Amino acid sequence: MTSKQAAALPGVEVLLGWVDEGQRLLEQMVHPLDDTAVGEPSRLPGWTRGARNADALVNLLTWARTGTPTPMYPSTESRNAGIEAGAPRPIAAQREDLEAAARRFMESARAMTPPDWERTVQSAQGRSIPGSEIPWMRVREVWIHLADLDLGPGFEVLPDAVAAALVHDVAGWMDGRVTERVELAGVDGVTFGGSPGQPPVRVDGTPQALAEWLVGRSRGETLAVEGPSALPDLPRWL
Repeated sequence: MTSKQAAALPGVEVLLGWVDEGQRLLEQMVHPLDDTAVGEPSRLPGWTRGARNADALVNLLTWARTGTPTPMYPSTESRNAGIEAGAPRPIAAQREDLEAAARRFMESARAMTPPDWERTVQSAQGRSIPGSEIPWMRVREVWIHLADLDLGPGFEVLPDAVAAALVHDVAGWMDGRVTERVELAGVDGVTFGGSPGQPPVRVDGTPQALAEWLVGRSRGETLAVEGPSALPDLPRWL
């Protein structure tokens, strides 16, 4: 399977189940934090553990449901300002916001009809996507940032199906952005980058370890590499 033949995402109900599972684990991890801990660095360079999320995707769900363009953010500046304003708040306020934003997302998702999921909206990167892809964006946000908190659990807690879907997704994005041909033996032999006749660098590992490397949260220390070159450098994803 190549990145051009990436596995299709599961249906909306499965994706929302993944969102709910990740959200519950995220809330469990955040619950013991105090005001000092929430301001400490996360695994994401330049970011603390404090942040805001979910409401931007509610905007996209509103767009899909109503047909009225409702961008995730009015501008890049407003997105950054919202993150900066939300990060230093007391932990109690952040926990409340985390749970309320998640409820708003699920309520908006449950208000969608089958035709709504088919309506085209635009991501923050300017990509046209069907409404049915919005829950996947939330899956990525919840599970990746759960690992970013650096509170013990990392990418190894991602369910196999979530990790494999993330590998397919990011490998597809990497295709055309990497000069080496890369074969990910750990997830259905997904291949990306380079050209079809090029000898591939074979990278093997668990779906979780491959996902962690692809999204830039590891240098691939636990991955096994075979082929004409070492583990390739990857562009920054999103």
